[in-house]
Order: sequence, then structure tokens, then C-alpha cells
Amino acid sequence: MSFRGADDSLSGLPLGAVPAVALDLETTGLDVATDRIVEIAAVRLQAGGGDDKPFARLVNPGIPIPPASIRIHGITDDEVAGAEAFAAVAPEFSEWVGRRLVIGYALGFDLAVLKAEHQRHGLDWQAPRSIDVRHLVQLVAPDLPNQSLELAAKWLGVEVGERHRALGDAETAARIFTALVPRLREKGIVTLAQAERVCRNLTTRLEEEAQAGWHEVLRDSRIAPQSVAEYARIDSFPYRHRVYDVMRFPAVTLPPTTPVREALALMMEKGISSVFVDPEEAGGSYSILTERDLLRAFNSNVAGVRDAPISDYAKGPLVTVESEEFVYRAIASMSQRGFRHLGVRDPDGKLVGAISARDLLRQRAGDALSLGDSLERAASPGDLGRIWSELTTVARGLVFEEADPRDIAAIISRELRALTRRACELAEAEMAKRGEGQPPRPYAMMVLGSGGRGESLLAMDQDNAVIFDEGEPGGEADRWFERLGTLVADMLNEAGVIYCPGGIMASKPEWRLDVAGWRHRLETWITKARPEDLLNSDIFFDAVPVYGERALAERLYDEAQTAAGGSRDFLMAMTLKASDFRPPLNWLGRPRLENGRIDLKKSGLMPIFSAARIVALTHKFDARSTPERLEAVRQLGAFDAGVIGKLIDAHKILLGAILRQQLRDIQHGVALSNKVAPGEMPAHERQELTWALGQVENVRNLLGTPAVG
Repeated sequence: MSFRGADDSLSGLPLGAVPAVALDLETTGLDVATDRIVEIAAVRLQAGGGDDKPFARLVNPGIPIPPASIRIHGITDDEVAGAEAFAAVAPEFSEWVGRRLVIGYALGFDLAVLKAEHQRHGLDWQAPRSIDVRHLVQLVAPDLPNQSLELAAKWLGVEVGERHRALGDAETAARIFTALVPRLREKGIVTLAQAERVCRNLTTRLEEEAQAGWHEVLRDSRIAPQSVAEYARIDSFPYRHRVYDVMRFPAVTLPPTTPVREALALMMEKGISSVFVDPEEAGGSYSILTERDLLRAFNSNVAGVRDAPISDYAKGPLVTVESEEFVYRAIASMSQRGFRHLGVRDPDGKLVGAISARDLLRQRAGDALSLGDSLERAASPGDLGRIWSELTTVARGLVFEEADPRDIAAIISRELRALTRRACELAEAEMAKRGEGQPPRPYAMMVLGSGGRGESLLAMDQDNAVIFDEGEPGGEADRWFERLGTLVADMLNEAGVIYCPGGIMASKPEWRLDVAGWRHRLETWITKARPEDLLNSDIFFDAVPVYGERALAERLYDEAQTAAGGSRDFLMAMTLKASDFRPPLNWLGRPRLENGRIDLKKSGLMPIFSAARIVALTHKFDARSTPERLEAVRQLGAFDAGVIGKLIDAHKILLGAILRQQLRDIQHGVALSNKVAPGEMPAHERQELTWALGQVENVRNLLGTPAVG
């Protein structure tokens, strides 16, 4: 029984979050074809640290161990005499490894010996997905005199385990790999597929290993699946629909003194499985009475159940979900908490209905629902990275099922906001552990830009900011929030949401201000409208609070929206900036390419979402997403509805084209961006893309109306 083969879902995972096994063997010699294994050992890595009990087994090679080999590893014939043969150890080891990535130092030698042992014992051989730590050392430190395990460990300052014993060498390889991850990230090598891609360029090293008879470590990228159908099939309903699509409303609320018999009669009459207990008469918080609660009550045989008040059997406090959440979030919340009912609240927090397991029975989405509440339960930055990577699998499945790319972007954005919120919680906990105390002032963390608009895709960086109620720049409170912002930025970067190249992060002083500081900054942006300020003000008007005292951010946003909408000069400056773009099609009507690609964000999406933002500010729409903003404008009736409809359709097409390209790039280890290669697209998608780019000129028509002129 050999390894279980490559796991393609690992491709887009940050290296520090890849489920991996560090392997090492001790053998009777160095001939990969004839020598035998005398010891197998491996340790599991998870998010850059050891995890679980290691695997370590002596193996009876069936032949004498040469004295020269004994002098190296110290394993004698007597020690292995009572050990199992390889054929007995192999299945257990395969089960222990599972579908994890296999790493090791000079791993090609070990894989070659393992393959020969499989063939010798009549076992099927399938190579694991693997990467050689020595190759990674060469990438990071090509000038080292050699890439030996001892020298690499010394250079990185990591502890060396017991040399020339399998477990010690496996542990050392794991530590070296962990120490290399941040150094690789500095070189732009973030994901597993990217590491594999650059390692394939080590042609001299790979040729030397092949000539020595070593096993190929890196899989051939050409065998990677080319269709999303080969990646994932999921039930897309929970990702396409919101809770309000399946909830039962209005909420049925009863006083806590209502007799059980009356509540039961009402539930039967209305065909519902739960009622809520009025919070104003029950201590200020809602509770819920379900049909199961009633069954348990009647089964208790306690006298007087029918006439008892429902408050005796209701459960609280009520767990709720927002009506505009995706259905998959409600399913996950029920599953992970063991509930069968949730209350549903509107965006203002008012209880408006209920959703039950019965309502969701047909909306099951299997393993893909692991996103659900998982981010909120993550206990470490490594957990965040592993869970965050699951978005790629969900996105693949939804693309295959032809889900609206705007819905996929909304899901990714929803999880980005959840990721940022959880990073704040973990950062606060870490600061308390360090003795730095709790937040010194009420504050809110905001996600800006595409994450706030609900239009993030898989190539994203951090855009966040902090507002706190009071405190001078450089003061005690500001310094506390600086440390918080730095921890959050580091956690997000480790999880795969990279540092913002433009520095739009709460760790930076210009994006970490108290209320008075933010008001002053907004006043400067709006009244002076300098070109260098317009980008910052643009991104702010997509802000959404995700953690803390959200009212602080919401009040600031309302003030900013009112001030911007009332400033003719500011709106004109934004209009001129949004209209200043190069036509994305050349004189032949084809996309303008650079190295075979076109940046669809710069050439297509940005003019559209900038125009939508401007008209939303002008007409004081609360909508954040580009389609909602454009649709609100269309409903005014003051603009050409056909033109706006074409922009909405173009926005959808461009998002989809970027998303599909990103999925291809993830699999092939290409750094993610907003650039697409039309040459890699089917003919009908190229035609659709050309049409969408042709609609971008309509932005100037929209912004040239008297309403903003």
C-alpha cells in the first residue's frame, strides 16, 4: 500500500499552513535500487509547528546490515531482528501520512528507496505530493558553501536532532522548513504551488539527482487537472442564497406567562416548529421554545405541564443569524452548535423570523460547509490560514456550477471580514497574555476597499483601519492600537492575505486615528481634494466595521457620506479621476495586452466601481456593492437604464474572468493578480470579455451627466 497521491486542494495554501509530514529513512546503504530500509520516521507539521505523536519504526531489512552503515546510524542486526518487514510497516505508515504533503531533506533518495521497497514486496506504488527542503534552502540561500542539513540548520539557527537516526533527521528537516517559510514569503513564494514552480527551475540540481537514480520530488504541473469539474462538486444553493430566501417570517413572539397548551395550539395552527419568548418580559433577552422542548416537557410526566408558563421550558439566550447572511453560514452555525433552530434578525438587530433545520434540510452542502463558523473558532494564526485556504475549494466548485461571480466575491469578502474579526480577537488575547491589558479605549476595526464592497476575489491584500474614541497620536492608547494593528497584520499575512503594498493597514498611523483625527482627515480629503488623497478617500467610502464598537465607525461613515455628497468640488475631483483611464481595447477592438495579459481591475473594474461610488455619494445611497449602487441609480430614472444595465453586466463578466484566471494560476503556482490571459480562455469567454471591456467607455457617459457635473 503506497501513498494516497497528490492532493490538489493544497496548491493555493500558504506554505506555513500546509498539512505536511517530514520524512526520513535509515538504510543498509546508498544504492537506491538494492539497499533496504532499516528505520522509517516522520513527524507531522501543521501551520509551522509539530503536531501529534511522531511515527518511528524499525524495519527488518531481510539482509545483514553492513558494518559501514552501522557506524553511521548505529542500528544493528540484533535490533531489527524482531522488527516487522517493510510489507507489514508500509500500510500503517501510509495510513498515518494520509494525503499530507511529504517533505524531507534530500527527499528524492528516500522516495527512490521507498519505491524500490514497494516493488520488491509486490506493493503498488504511488508517489506522494512532495517537496525537498534542500531545494528550498538553495532557493533562499544559493551562496551557502553547500546545502547540507547541518549547515542549513546552523545558518537558520535551528536545533539539530539526533543525527543519522531517522526521527532526529526528520525533526530537523521540519524545523528547517518552518524557519524557511518567512524567508520564502519575503521572496514572494507564498503558496505550495509557487514553491513547486520555482523549485522546477533548479535544473542542474534536479538533473544531478535524476542521474543518481533519485525519485522525482516535484510533480509535473502538466498533469494538474485543467477543469474545475475535476476539483470539486458542491451543492451551490447555500452559497447562492441568503437566509431571507428560506426563513419563516414574521417572528412569532409570546409573553413568558403564556401557557404551554396555548403555545402548542398556535404552533400547530401556523405549522411552525418554534416560538420566541418576549424579551421585554423575560429579562431583556430572547429565548426560544421548540417542538422538541415541548415533547421533552410532556414526556417528563410532570403534573401541570399543559398549564405551565412557556418560560419554564424555553431555552436562552437566543442564537441568531442576520437575514442577509448566506445560507451556508446558518447551516454551519446549527451544525457546529448542535442547534435545530436559529432566530433571524435584520441588519438593525430586530428579530424578524426563524430558520429551522427542517427549512435547511434540502440545502446541505457536505464538506464544503467547513467554512461556516470555522474562522470564528480558529485558535491560532495557523488555523486561520488552513481555514482561509478552503475558500479556493469552494470557489472552484461554485465556478464549475456557474454560480454568479458576484455571489462568489461576496462570499470571499464575507470570509475576509470574518478572518479580520477573528484576527482582532486573537490579537487582543495575545496582548492580554503578554500583560498589555485590554483595549484602553472603545474602538472598531474596519475593512476597506473591495472587502467592504463585497467584491474581493482570491488575489487580495489587506485594507483595514482602526477608529477609537479618544487619544492623541503617539499617546498611550494609540501605541496600544499600533501593537494590535501590527499583530492583526502579521496574522493576516501568515494566513495568506498579504500586507497592503500601499500601507493601508491599522498598523500605520494614518490608518489608526481617534474620532477627532478621522474627522480632521476626512475634512482634509473632502475640502482640498488633492490627487494624492483621492485614492485614500475612495477606499474609505467602501468601509465596513467588522469588530469592536461598530457604532463609532458607522457614525463616522455617515458624517463622511453627508460631507462628501454636499461638496461639489470633491465630487468633481473624484469624477475627473474616475474618468481618467485608457480605453482597454486597441484600435482593432481587441484587449490591450502586456506580456500576454491585461489587468482587468485597472482597465475595467476600477472605472466601473469608481463611477458607482461617485453616484452613490452624489445621491446619498447607503449601498456598498457596485451592482447595488448602479441598480439604485437606475431606479432613479434620471439616467439611461440601458447604459447602466450594460455596466452591471460588464462588472459581472470581468469579475468572473479574473476569478477563473486566479484558479488556473493557483494550480500552476503563478502569483495571483488581477491580470488575465485571454489566450488561456475558451473562445466564447474571450468574446464575452471583449464585449465587457467595450462597455467601460460608458463610465464617462454616466459621470458626464448634469447630476455630477
